[in-house]
Amino acid sequence: MDIVLRATAVFFMLFLLLRLFGKRQLGQMTPFEFVSLVVVGDFVQQAVTHNDYSVTGAALAIGTFGFWALILGWLGFRSKRVRDLLDGEPRVLVRHGEIQRAMLERDKIPVDELFSEMRLAGIASLKQVDWAILETNGKISFIPAKEDHNSPQQ
Repeated sequence: MDIVLRATAVFFMLFLLLRLFGKRQLGQMTPFEFVSLVVVGDFVQQAVTHNDYSVTGAALAIGTFGFWALILGWLGFRSKRVRDLLDGEPRVLVRHGEIQRAMLERDKIPVDELFSEMRLAGIASLKQVDWAILETNGKISFIPAKEDHNSPQQ
């Protein structure tokens, strides 16, 4: 029972840690951040199983993590409120061609990274973007600006 309680506590500590990382950070990890997460994995194992290296202890720890992931997934499926808490909400980074700097700061996205993502999407200029939205999965969606139909055609 001790392993189940420790696994539950560690599960929710990891959940909070990953929420603090932000959406974009997990999708764009540096090698150092990746290694840090691997090291955190070792710390988690030590915190959860302590000195219990048995198959039963490992099964209890994995089962507890799986249980909480399943419960949170089910709750997120059933409730928009819970889903918003777990996944967050999409954020508008560009509105009608204007960068929303407060949103970039909130998610720790440098402006040059926004421009890099625009280029990867085949967008050359901010004038071509009506909306840029940071999705809950960490990717940025771009909605192109509509062409001005009153301007002369080339």
